[in-house]
Amino acid sequence: MSLEITFLGTGAAFPSPSRGASALVLRREGQCWLFDCGEGTQTQLMRSHLRAARITKIFITHLHGDHLFGLPGLLCTLSLQSSPDASRAPVDIYGPLGLRSFLWRSLELSHSQLLFPYAVHELVPTPDQCPPEEFKDFSGWDRGEALPQGPPGRVLHLDPGEDSYLLLEDEQVVVRAFRLFHRVPSFGFVLEEKPRPGKLDVQKLKDLG
Repeated sequence: MSLEITFLGTGAAFPSPSRGASALVLRREGQCWLFDCGEGTQTQLMRSHLRAARITKIFITHLHGDHLFGLPGLLCTLSLQSSPDASRAPVDIYGPLGLRSFLWRSLELSHSQLLFPYAVHELVPTPDQCPPEEFKDFSGWDRGEALPQGPPGRVLHLDPGEDSYLLLEDEQVVVRAFRLFHRVPSFGFVLEEKPRPGKLDVQKLKDLG
């Protein structure tokens, strides 16, 4: 399995002419996984060797603007470069509770219609992830509202035994999120490669001494 990391932005708070806001791409098996999407991410993508159309998963660490204000614009640009395809797998977006509402409202208010499916998987934070006065419970924000175009997705709770959130697993990797302490609930992401058994012919080795 080949992995390649490209830093698109490492600045904090706001982008500058020479340094974009937070964004990082992990390229794996021909797919691109985007971690955070600050302003200017799509411009940085155009300057890189990466193809934005290959983004299949997006991970947002927390809901501060310098980590997600570029996301609605990036999704709209990807849509402009797409053609309708009902069989296409959705772009999976992972992030803190409240991310689904942010995306749905941003796209709805701007009359943006995406030509590809996407799913938002929200991580439910715990109150000890930030100062008590900063913790906000977004779980009931859209309760009772009709969200006819709202994206599907899972609501993920902390696994007390693992002290983490299981996001996805395939034959090669497991991806988990873990809690970080910040001014607002924040998450780190770990991609763990599964053991790869060797292909030695043990009997032949024994025969050869």
